[in-house]
Amino acid sequence: MSNDGFDGSYNNTHRAFLQSLLARQTITFEDAKPILAAIYTAAEPDRPTLDGDISQEEFENMIHALNNELSPFDLEIRSTQHQRSRTRVYALVNTTSDALTQIATSHSADEIAFVKRTLDAMFETYNTRRAEVMAITSIQALELAKGDATQRDGATQTAAASVGLTKSQAERTLSTLVAEGWYELSQAGYYSLSPRALMELKGWLIDSYNYEEGEGDDEEGGYDRIKFCQACREIVTIGQRCPHLACNARIHEYCVRKIFRAQQMREECPVCKTAWAQGLPVGEKASRNGRSGSGRRSTNGPHRSSNIGANGPEDQE
Repeated sequence: MSNDGFDGSYNNTHRAFLQSLLARQTITFEDAKPILAAIYTAAEPDRPTLDGDISQEEFENMIHALNNELSPFDLEIRSTQHQRSRTRVYALVNTTSDALTQIATSHSADEIAFVKRTLDAMFETYNTRRAEVMAITSIQALELAKGDATQRDGATQTAAASVGLTKSQAERTLSTLVAEGWYELSQAGYYSLSPRALMELKGWLIDSYNYEEGEGDDEEGGYDRIKFCQACREIVTIGQRCPHLACNARIHEYCVRKIFRAQQMREECPVCKTAWAQGLPVGEKASRNGRSGSGRRSTNGPHRSSNIGANGPEDQE
């Protein structure tokens, strides 16, 4: 069944679906089918629409129509593939403002300082050349509740004024971030950025954690900590990396076969041609493969991030 917005123009069915998306933050095609069916049925009670009547094409047409209307307001519905479930996730993204500013509208200054410390932990402390974990355990996150004295001494004015959070406040903040769709908590107990956060924070992550040689205090020189899949060009926080540690090639699990097919089934790195029978893990599985606890540049200032968990993430298993 095809409704096509009934007359092809932007109408109340589009507005109703947009309101639903605003309430949910993210949506998948399977989630959208009963919502669209209910909206179309309410608009035309004499022609009830079933969930199965909603096609992928019709859903994409709805997204396209909404994006045309949202564009003047610097908003866009974007999509990315979930790195675990492989389901395509759609989210309404502000294309101009800092996503951390959006988080700040519902969180205190101390909570935002805590969020920045957890991001530093994910993308600096636990994201090294030898182990790209890009996730932190609950224990590691709670150790960041008060921050680090050396960080606070040289931090920005906002962060410097922070007195930190109690561990119970930090736990509530983490739970809220999960509920709001910014963080995800895996079955293994690791916090990581959600698909929505990766879409919203993409530019900020690149600006904060990718830098040229001579920037910050990294003894290793220039290093891009935010890397992209060789196949789909989306950020990789869960997937595989080239077995050659100096190579920057990263591939999502669901993109590995695509790369090999494009290479006439040659199982080798698309960049350095190293054999890729089984790439090294990216994500929480990398915590078993190497120690990742060296300090790095913090988003709170030109000082090293705190060493969270002296034994490194692999000892938290």
